[in-house]
Amino acid sequence: MEVVIVPDAATAGELIADTIAALLRHTPDALLGVATGSTPLPVYQALAAKVRASALDVFRARICQLDEYVGLPAGHPESYRSVVLREVVAPLGIPESSFLGPDGNAPDIPAACAAYDSALAEAGGVDLQLLGIGTDGHIGFNEPCSSLASRTRIKTLTPQTRQDNARFFDTPDDVPHHVITQGIGTILDARHLVLLATGESKAEAAALAIEGPLSSLVPASALQLHPHATVILDDPAASKLKLSDYFRTTYASKPPWQGL
Repeated sequence: MEVVIVPDAATAGELIADTIAALLRHTPDALLGVATGSTPLPVYQALAAKVRASALDVFRARICQLDEYVGLPAGHPESYRSVVLREVVAPLGIPESSFLGPDGNAPDIPAACAAYDSALAEAGGVDLQLLGIGTDGHIGFNEPCSSLASRTRIKTLTPQTRQDNARFFDTPDDVPHHVITQGIGTILDARHLVLLATGESKAEAAALAIEGPLSSLVPASALQLHPHATVILDDPAASKLKLSDYFRTTYASKPPWQGL
């Protein structure tokens, strides 16, 4: 696991956008896994700026969802399909036909989960998966005590996660109780995992995921198992790391050609 500490969210967004741009120049039809929420917005904004400046061609890129609410009406503005189309696909000018996501309104949710897991494999696998981290250490919607070998499935959200997401809905009661999420095992299938955490509220979870033991209590700690995992933190999110000086030194000494 590589840990990179940067001053702020904007710097993190540019760094990750540069990494995605390098991937797309090498593999124009790469499958990019995207996360939702406020944390990754600087990444998408930096990518869109590159596209507007004609510094990056993303037309052949493919996008896939990490998770989806169960039971929100089709087209609901806070369904993750709507969010990804609005915040990623449309600003980048990627055809909607190049977007993969699970069906949160399927009559048979377990079958829809299995179908999505299969669709990712049939698409050649995820080349780069962008992740956030919850205040309790979850990735995707793999809440604490999720199996580290889990595949795409339905999960029940914890009260803390529903409270964290309530800001996107009219009332806390409107937040769904269930989601479809890529499992931890599914996430670990991606060729490159990039976890972004910003803000002091994520500091404890980030420290446990990076420096703590591998544990289902902190699902993000599963990144310790991955051969190509990058964790990017701003200064506040890195504030509880014991080895922050070491991480800063190793990244500062890294050859520029190596990339992330």
